[in-house]
Amino acid sequence: MQIQLTINGKLQTLELKGHETLLEVLREKLGLTGTKTSCQESECGACTVIIDGKAVLACITLAANLEGAHVRTIEGLAKGDELHPVQKAFIECGSVQCGFCIPGMIMSSTALLEQNPTPTRKEIEYALDGNICRCASYHKIFQAVEQAGKEMKNGS
Repeated sequence: MQIQLTINGKLQTLELKGHETLLEVLREKLGLTGTKTSCQESECGACTVIIDGKAVLACITLAANLEGAHVRTIEGLAKGDELHPVQKAFIECGSVQCGFCIPGMIMSSTALLEQNPTPTRKEIEYALDGNICRCASYHKIFQAVEQAGKEMKNGS
């Protein structure tokens, strides 16, 4: 089957098998390897992308169901050499350790902050509840989300 969707601002026409997940398509067909493969059971959040403004797990999303959708991956956040405010804040707050969970954390955080640039700590914890960090740097991650929210609210 053939579908059209927009990935990181670029219209894509893809030839798909009905069983292919968005994760498989992103990594294997499009070379967008920033979206990580981990549990493949919707348990860890490493594969989080933003589809039509919402954080979604790519490992359980059938690509064939995305006709006309707008998908953003970690590769689509920066504008040229300028990092997205969430990416900047994760670096500045020391939130990045091994880096494996970080793309998913950043995508979940971005989806949250685009809807609510001033979330409470509880709202941040809730939004990131599906993202597991094995290095356990949650405190710094939460700080980064708060910092990025302030920057996004101020238009930086």
